[in-house]
Amino acid sequence: MSAISILNFNSSRFTLTGFPGLEVDYLWLSIPFASIYAMVFLGNCMVLHVIRTEPSLHQPMFYFLAMLALTDLCVGLSTVHTVLGILWGVIQEISLDSCIAQSYFIHGLSFMESSVLLTMAFDRYIAICNPLRYSSILTNDKIMKIGVAILCRSSMLIPPVIIRLKFLNYCHPHILSHSFCLHQDLIRMACSDIRFNSIYGLALVISNLLLDAVLIIISYIMILHAVLAIASREERIKSLQTCVSHICAVLVFYIPIIGLTMVHRFGRHLSPWVHVLMGNVYTTGS
Repeated sequence: MSAISILNFNSSRFTLTGFPGLEVDYLWLSIPFASIYAMVFLGNCMVLHVIRTEPSLHQPMFYFLAMLALTDLCVGLSTVHTVLGILWGVIQEISLDSCIAQSYFIHGLSFMESSVLLTMAFDRYIAICNPLRYSSILTNDKIMKIGVAILCRSSMLIPPVIIRLKFLNYCHPHILSHSFCLHQDLIRMACSDIRFNSIYGLALVISNLLLDAVLIIISYIMILHAVLAIASREERIKSLQTCVSHICAVLVFYIPIIGLTMVHRFGRHLSPWVHVLMGNVYTTGS
């Protein structure tokens, strides 16, 4: 083994992966990526500003939309410095501590977004299936408690598996699959016992992302059953239209994250391009 490889294995720094084979075009590639991030930031900030300043939007549905916009904004902020840093030639490596911190925010915000989408499905279920009690069920006090519960669920369950990354021995090449850090990427490079990280990480995915997805599907089955019971065709269409934007948000969130999970789980033989593409679709689409 060469001296460079030994140094790479023992180093506490990790190499970020951009777009293999397109290094000479990084400056041009940075233009669409910077534009997408700018649109995401400005769009979410505009949503938050309008909801905050428009009294008619001070309703449960728009409060949850504000939570979703804030989460999307934070996801972008957690990855923009490494994604654009690579394309602009500012950074090529990241320290272990920074990598662990970034993975904490990315995974925590993913769980938070999933929780918000579940809450929005619950909101639509009450609005359509029990409209007369809507305002009495989703009061401002209850919305605040829901927000605190989402924050605690997303931030307090992850530390055990993330903190343990600090104490693993990384003996495999320190080359990440993406231009940002993920838990599954780090444990792939470890030669220590990773059974706790694997089992606990899988339990988190099942108890958060998978459970939320199942509950969202159940809520929409119940919504569809209630809508089909409405006699008026116009009322049925009107009720379903209120759910369209939320269904789109659910698809935009879950399709990339399922794809990214499948690539990490079963696509080790795939081209690095696939890993990079799925990772960037996930972070810019969330």
